[in-house]
Amino acid sequence: MSFKIVVDSCCDLTAQMLKDPCFVKVPLTIHSNGSTFVDDDTFDQADLLWSMKQSEQAPSTACPSPQAYLDAYECGVEDVYVVTLSALLSGSHNSAEQARVLLEEEEPDVNVHVFNSCSAASGEVLVALKIRELAQSGMPFKKVVREVEQYIYQMQTLFVLESLENLRKNGRLTKLQAVVTGALKIKLFMGATPEGEICKLGQALSMKQALSKLVDKIASDPNHVGRTLVICHCNCKERAEKVKEQIMAKCQVGEILVVGAGGITTVYANDGGVVVAY
Repeated sequence: MSFKIVVDSCCDLTAQMLKDPCFVKVPLTIHSNGSTFVDDDTFDQADLLWSMKQSEQAPSTACPSPQAYLDAYECGVEDVYVVTLSALLSGSHNSAEQARVLLEEEEPDVNVHVFNSCSAASGEVLVALKIRELAQSGMPFKKVVREVEQYIYQMQTLFVLESLENLRKNGRLTKLQAVVTGALKIKLFMGATPEGEICKLGQALSMKQALSKLVDKIASDPNHVGRTLVICHCNCKERAEKVKEQIMAKCQVGEILVVGAGGITTVYANDGGVVVAY
């Protein structure tokens, strides 16, 4: 194989997908309530969810070092594609870029491109799968890069969370928004801006209503037709499957994949969260 796809661990590829040797995952680290969780094969979601519930403080995350990325790039292939979390949410993208500069000095013949997914979780999965599809077709490196950058630009990420606690503690939402929604138990329906920042799209009085708004939003977007869609869930497979059924009934998407949240997605989506990208 002449290419590799290096992803950070917010890219929630399934165990089956990760069996494909083209994928290499570089883990982030999570600190919660005095414990450290490495977001790799050793990650235990139940432990992290319990730890976060016990803690007054927000869990913190540490992105991979440039060296960790560099080690992943040095895999003896000509073309290395890298997919990271939104650069506005994490330093993972910056670390990956630093490693690219180092590799260009050491091995100038290797092609490396770092994609800012402008998303997370489901969005990163879509980007990684699109790269694999194009690279396996024999498309040249520069053309893959162009096509995938365009794909990222057109991609939509939507999510509904059971709890906004971690986003509030991490300063990703304004305090007022979190207080209002917490007091009234309102569920926010949110998305990502084209630049990869979190934005509010609507609100509802229940999870069911909020998810229904999410499905309606997809149905009303003419660009969803025929696209692959990924639903990522945090510890709520049944909820994700119901959302899949609703999308199948109302939308004309192509394939729908359901994936479980890894460690970093668990931190941000929290117990019961659903993230959809297409």
